[in-house]
Amino acid sequence: MTRAVLDDHLVRDLLADDMSEPLERLLENHEPATTNLFLYRLCRSVVSARGGALTGSWDAEQRRDLGRRLVTLPESIEIIPIRLLAHRMAEIAAGHRVSTLGAEAVAAAEQMNAPLCIWDGDDGPGIRAATEALDGDYRTISR
Repeated sequence: MTRAVLDDHLVRDLLADDMSEPLERLLENHEPATTNLFLYRLCRSVVSARGGALTGSWDAEQRRDLGRRLVTLPESIEIIPIRLLAHRMAEIAAGHRVSTLGAEAVAAAEQMNAPLCIWDGDDGPGIRAATEALDGDYRTISR
Protein backbone atom coordinates (compact mmCIF):
# COMPACT_ATOMS: atom_id res chain seq x y z
CA MET A 1 0.00 0.00 0.00
CA THR A 2 1.26 3.48 -0.82
CA ARG A 3 1.55 6.42 1.54
CA ALA A 4 -0.34 9.73 1.56
CA VAL A 5 1.21 12.78 3.22
CA LEU A 6 -1.43 14.38 5.46
CA ASP A 7 -1.37 17.92 6.77
CA ASP A 8 -1.86 18.69 10.45
CA HIS A 9 -5.65 19.07 10.18
CA LEU A 10 -6.02 15.63 8.62
CA VAL A 11 -3.67 14.01 11.16
CA ARG A 12 -5.72 15.63 13.91
CA ASP A 13 -8.90 14.13 12.46
CA LEU A 14 -7.27 10.72 12.11
CA LEU A 15 -5.97 10.67 15.68
CA ALA A 16 -9.23 12.04 17.12
CA ASP A 17 -11.16 9.37 15.19
CA ASP A 18 -13.19 12.13 13.55
CA MET A 19 -12.49 11.46 9.91
CA SER A 20 -14.58 12.83 7.08
CA GLU A 21 -15.79 10.47 4.39
CA PRO A 22 -13.17 11.75 1.90
CA LEU A 23 -10.38 11.09 4.41
CA GLU A 24 -11.72 7.62 5.17
CA ARG A 25 -11.81 6.84 1.43
CA LEU A 26 -8.23 8.08 1.00
CA LEU A 27 -7.00 5.90 3.86
CA GLU A 28 -8.64 2.81 2.39
CA ASN A 29 -5.86 2.80 -0.21
CA HIS A 30 -3.06 4.77 1.47
CA GLU A 31 -1.11 4.52 4.70
CA PRO A 32 -0.86 7.85 6.55
CA ALA A 33 2.31 9.91 6.72
CA THR A 34 3.00 13.47 7.80
CA THR A 35 5.91 15.84 8.15
CA ASN A 36 7.97 17.02 11.09
CA LEU A 37 6.58 20.54 10.85
CA PHE A 38 2.95 19.48 10.44
CA LEU A 39 3.41 17.33 13.54
CA TYR A 40 5.04 20.22 15.42
CA ARG A 41 2.27 22.65 14.43
CA LEU A 42 -0.37 20.21 15.68
CA CYS A 43 1.50 19.66 18.95
CA ARG A 44 1.86 23.41 19.41
CA SER A 45 -1.87 23.85 18.91
CA VAL A 46 -2.64 21.18 21.50
CA VAL A 47 -0.32 22.81 24.03
CA SER A 48 -1.38 26.40 23.51
CA ALA A 49 -4.66 26.58 21.60
CA ARG A 50 -5.71 30.20 21.27
CA GLY A 51 -8.72 30.04 19.01
CA GLY A 52 -6.88 28.69 15.97
CA ALA A 53 -8.38 26.42 13.34
CA LEU A 54 -6.62 23.27 14.56
CA THR A 55 -7.79 22.86 18.17
CA GLY A 56 -8.83 26.34 19.25
CA SER A 57 -12.48 25.36 19.58
CA TRP A 58 -11.67 22.18 21.50
CA ASP A 59 -12.02 21.96 25.26
CA ALA A 60 -9.02 21.18 27.47
CA GLU A 61 -9.88 17.48 27.83
CA GLN A 62 -10.09 16.98 24.06
CA ARG A 63 -6.70 18.66 23.63
CA ARG A 64 -5.16 16.51 26.40
CA ASP A 65 -6.51 13.34 24.75
CA LEU A 66 -5.06 14.38 21.41
CA GLY A 67 -1.78 15.32 23.12
CA ARG A 68 -1.51 11.79 24.55
CA ARG A 69 -2.05 10.35 21.08
CA LEU A 70 0.60 12.65 19.64
CA VAL A 71 3.16 11.62 22.26
CA THR A 72 2.51 7.96 21.45
CA LEU A 73 2.07 8.51 17.72
CA PRO A 74 1.41 5.16 16.05
CA GLU A 75 4.32 3.87 14.00
CA SER A 76 1.85 3.38 11.17
CA ILE A 77 2.02 7.17 10.63
CA GLU A 78 5.35 7.63 8.90
CA ILE A 79 7.41 10.78 9.33
CA ILE A 80 10.46 11.14 7.12
CA PRO A 81 13.41 12.52 9.08
CA ILE A 82 14.10 16.09 8.05
CA ARG A 83 17.78 15.24 7.49
CA LEU A 84 16.69 13.23 4.45
CA LEU A 85 14.66 16.16 3.11
CA ALA A 86 16.62 19.28 4.05
CA HIS A 87 18.60 19.74 0.84
CA ARG A 88 15.58 19.09 -1.37
CA MET A 89 13.54 21.46 0.80
CA ALA A 90 16.09 24.20 0.14
CA GLU A 91 15.89 23.55 -3.60
CA ILE A 92 12.11 23.66 -3.55
CA ALA A 93 12.04 26.86 -1.47
CA ALA A 94 14.55 28.49 -3.83
CA GLY A 95 12.46 27.66 -6.88
CA HIS A 96 8.94 28.19 -5.54
CA ARG A 97 7.15 30.59 -3.22
CA VAL A 98 6.66 28.28 -0.24
CA SER A 99 7.42 28.44 3.47
CA THR A 100 9.71 25.98 5.21
CA LEU A 101 6.60 23.99 6.19
CA GLY A 102 5.47 23.97 2.57
CA ALA A 103 8.88 22.98 1.25
CA GLU A 104 9.01 20.07 3.69
CA ALA A 105 5.52 18.91 2.72
CA VAL A 106 6.33 18.98 -1.00
CA ALA A 107 9.70 17.28 -0.47
CA ALA A 108 8.18 14.56 1.74
CA ALA A 109 5.47 13.77 -0.80
CA GLU A 110 8.09 13.71 -3.55
CA GLN A 111 10.40 11.45 -1.50
CA MET A 112 7.57 9.00 -0.78
CA ASN A 113 6.06 9.29 -4.25
CA ALA A 114 2.85 10.02 -2.40
CA PRO A 115 -0.07 12.40 -2.78
CA LEU A 116 0.14 15.54 -0.66
CA CYS A 117 -3.23 15.86 1.05
CA ILE A 118 -4.30 19.19 2.50
CA TRP A 119 -7.50 20.06 4.35
CA ASP A 120 -9.49 22.17 1.89
CA GLY A 121 -9.82 24.97 4.45
CA ASP A 122 -6.02 25.35 4.42
CA ASP A 123 -5.53 25.05 0.67
CA GLY A 124 -3.00 27.66 -0.38
CA PRO A 125 -1.64 28.51 -3.81
CA GLY A 126 2.07 28.19 -2.93
CA ILE A 127 2.18 24.53 -1.89
CA ARG A 128 -0.31 23.58 -4.61
CA ALA A 129 1.70 25.37 -7.31
CA ALA A 130 5.03 23.89 -6.16
CA THR A 131 3.58 20.37 -6.06
CA GLU A 132 2.00 20.69 -9.48
CA ALA A 133 5.15 22.26 -11.00
CA LEU A 134 7.09 19.20 -9.84
CA ASP A 135 4.45 16.85 -11.31
CA GLY A 136 3.29 15.85 -7.84
CA ASP A 137 -0.16 14.70 -6.76
CA TYR A 138 -1.86 17.47 -4.73
CA ARG A 139 -5.25 16.75 -3.21
CA THR A 140 -7.62 18.71 -1.03
CA ILE A 141 -9.71 16.81 1.49
CA SER A 142 -12.92 18.24 2.92
CA ARG A 143 -14.14 17.83 6.48
